[in-house]
Amino acid sequence: MKPLLIAFLLTLFPVLSAKAQQDSRIQMSGLDHLAAKASQTVDVNLDERLMRLAARAFSDKDEDEREVKKLIAGLKGIYVKSFEFETEGQYAPADVETIRTQLRAPGWTRLVNVTSKKEGILEVYLLFNGDVVGGLAVLHTDDKELTVVNIVGPVDLDKLAKLEGQLGVPDLGIEPQKKSKNDDEK
Repeated sequence: MKPLLIAFLLTLFPVLSAKAQQDSRIQMSGLDHLAAKASQTVDVNLDERLMRLAARAFSDKDEDEREVKKLIAGLKGIYVKSFEFETEGQYAPADVETIRTQLRAPGWTRLVNVTSKKEGILEVYLLFNGDVVGGLAVLHTDDKELTVVNIVGPVDLDKLAKLEGQLGVPDLGIEPQKKSKNDDEK
């Protein structure tokens, strides 16, 4: 009986592992109806296969490109939906709530919540798998814009700033941490 149970668990492990990876993927298809109202739409869907292909486009000779290549090599996907509207009120609070509901799931933690009358609301969420960051989500809303960024897979926050402006990832306002002499001596 015990060997049968072990065999069953070993068979189930890849399925459970894949499910854990999928949990960091935010379902954004509920926002697709907004494209008809938007003056500009950005829709980026880079799955793991496309991430490997994209990694080949970056040069090993350029230091910045080499860093981006290393960063995306471990990622399972980058997904972005962004809608800009000519007038206010083109999306409903329920549209945003479909995303926030997913980000209340176990493992997700809101890291940043910035509210500005001028620039709207910016929220950054991390999905923790134990002590490892297994995913990241950014939600930005203002009167005429709705943007959701979802990075699936292990995220190195120190290196994430290098992805800004690459592969459809907008400027997230992440400042790379500066190393001090004390950090180098440790």
